Amino acid sequence: MALASCGAPVEQTADSPSGTGSSSGTCVDTSGSSIKIGFVNSLSGTMAISEKTVSDALHMAADEINAAGGVNGKTLDVVQEDGASEPTIFAEKAEKLISQDCVAAVFGGWTSASRKAMLPVFEEKDSLLFYPVQYEGLEASPNIFYTGATTNQQIIPAMDYLKS
Repeated sequence: MALASCGAPVEQTADSPSGTGSSSGTCVDTSGSSIKIGFVNSLSGTMAISEKTVSDALHMAADEINAAGGVNGKTLDVVQEDGASEPTIFAEKAEKLISQDCVAAVFGGWTSASRKAMLPVFEEKDSLLFYPVQYEGLEASPNIFYTGATTNQQIIPAMDYLKS
């Protein structure tokens, strides 16, 4: 049975009780004049103080991209969720952004704990997370762009500098 979800048809399968489609199905619709992107970070809780600037930067970048004509003529529509400084909430919000808000990709996760909690969601849904901060390495996933420095790129050079 085909379902219309967020403007794009997806196939309902027996292993998808929610009716949002199989793990490879998607409700992302890029046929309109905008592309929805997700952003999940802590707007509340203990990490909110350090994550506010990340939120501001992402919204500023989207505004600048949109002012310059968007991406291939399509504006970016940012859908933001609050991870509330709790890894389990990050996972829930990632699931919502992918399955209900139908975003093309998600940006966010400020801590390793939040990233690790979201990883199974992105792998199950075959969706993409851009993780913007340094991380400990020893993890690889085709569903995550790790854009931050790893230990060997950050700490080891600093230690070499301190020794000299």
